[in-house]
Amino acid sequence: MDKKSGKAFDYILFKRLVGYTKPYRVTFYGVAIAAILLSGFAVMTAIIVGDIVDEAITLKDSQKLLYLTIAMLSVLLGQVISQLAFNYYANWLGESVIKDVRIDLFKKMMGFKMKYFDNSSIGVLVTRAVADMQRIGEIFSQGFFVIIADLLKMIVVGGVMLFQNWKLALIVFALMPIIAYATRVFQKAMKIAFTEVRSQVSNLNSFVQERISGIKIVQLFNSEESEKESFRIINEKHKNAWLKTVWYNSIFFPIAEIVSSIAVGLIVWYGGLLNIANVGPNEYGAIFAFILLADMLFRPLRQIADKFNTLQMGMVAAGRVFKILDTDSKIEDSGIVEKELVKGDIEFSNVRFGYLEDEEVLHGISFNVKAGETVAIVGSTGAGKSTIINLLNRFYEINSGVISVDGTSIKDYKLASLRAKIAVVLQDVFLFADTIKNNISLKESSVSFEAIENAAKEIGVHDFITSLPDGYNYNVKERGAMLSSGQRQLIAFLRAYVSNPSILILDEATSSIDTYSEQLIQKATDKITEGRTSIIIAHRLATIKKADKIIVMDAGKIVEVGTHKELLENEGYYNDLYVAQFLSEEVA
Repeated sequence: MDKKSGKAFDYILFKRLVGYTKPYRVTFYGVAIAAILLSGFAVMTAIIVGDIVDEAITLKDSQKLLYLTIAMLSVLLGQVISQLAFNYYANWLGESVIKDVRIDLFKKMMGFKMKYFDNSSIGVLVTRAVADMQRIGEIFSQGFFVIIADLLKMIVVGGVMLFQNWKLALIVFALMPIIAYATRVFQKAMKIAFTEVRSQVSNLNSFVQERISGIKIVQLFNSEESEKESFRIINEKHKNAWLKTVWYNSIFFPIAEIVSSIAVGLIVWYGGLLNIANVGPNEYGAIFAFILLADMLFRPLRQIADKFNTLQMGMVAAGRVFKILDTDSKIEDSGIVEKELVKGDIEFSNVRFGYLEDEEVLHGISFNVKAGETVAIVGSTGAGKSTIINLLNRFYEINSGVISVDGTSIKDYKLASLRAKIAVVLQDVFLFADTIKNNISLKESSVSFEAIENAAKEIGVHDFITSLPDGYNYNVKERGAMLSSGQRQLIAFLRAYVSNPSILILDEATSSIDTYSEQLIQKATDKITEGRTSIIIAHRLATIKKADKIIVMDAGKIVEVGTHKELLENEGYYNDLYVAQFLSEEVA
């Protein structure tokens, strides 16, 4: 859906959205029936008022007055029950639909390539999954069904008016084109305005989310004032977008009220003239009824415009959500290989890759890792070390070449099966706002607490965990904020170990951790790499020395391969890197 389109209604998009109501068809039709009943009860109220004036009050018939009053109370009770059912189940249907759409959206986002997230704002995606979803729900709870109910009411009211007094009806109908035209113009203007509102809401959410996430950087570099100014500008645009919708409402609704008031005035005037001139029987009740009916005719027309705003905002939100759902950014999962046991032989054969089409990061690299080997990869920043991790896990698709595990191309494996055999401990550890136990098992029912506890004892982190308040049930808060970087790293090691992988990839912790944590990490590293294929992005000399093989990378190419001793004897790139980066560590 075009963001700048003034198209008042997108039928294809709406039809797709209505498809989500199929599991709730009974409720859908029930709400529609309630809308029909509301229309009937509303008109019956006006008719009974007219009868009370003409047949009870004018004729001074107290018995008739009692019967008609009871009838009115019965109609009003039916109207209240219908309104209650309509409001509750329309909202229930809306919430049920957005629950299902949100599940589809979340499932879709979980399967996206990493490249999609590289190019997308997290704040915008959060807006799509939360705020935009509520707007979609309002399509059913405050938009579509209310509009249908109001349209039905207008049709019934118009028919009753013509039946009761066609002359008064024509006076009222003559004013309706004015409101209809104003409504049409209003709807088109509001469509564009609401699209701008949603865009500014996304920008605001994205800005706030990023600044809160990066608050340390903001404060470290004394950027508070500049960020405040940037926020002021974005907030101003957000305000102006909303004020545009307020302006359109401020113009439309007074026009609608004036036309409605003129209609009532003409009814009283012309109806009064007919009665004064004694044209036909005196029907003062008709004037009272028509005043009520005219309000029932014009009020829904005004409300339809207002509810159409809600419908349009929901449609704009739905368009944005469906745009994500229609995005083709999924790693192709057409493999059929699903091995129970993987030895861990890895081979990269002339692999080329770039995050951007015209910027290649890996320039035809080739290497192999035998099952059970520990291989360290070293090189300067930007050499392509982390890219190898991403490609082995199929977070990105290679441009050319072959990556194989146990002699089978990773593209031939089922994606879930491949990743189940690989565990990764990243340098930047991510922990969820949950207990340590759940961060280790990731709530997999197959991972028992006993298995977690035994694994923690084996790699030497059980004592550290039990020293925390509540032990394994300690809540680490968002991103593991309650733990030090070293402690987070230990939890990540345990998470990898519990998964019992065939291939282990470690992006080791930096020197910023404390000595005690470093000793625990070194012990954990030795334990979890034992007997399994391990690829280590090396940051510490101890790990490099113990590696069976060291791969030296520079600018996306492998420049040297060998053991620590062999590479030092070559006095090449690794020797220079060792002297510059690792020698001071060895001396210390």
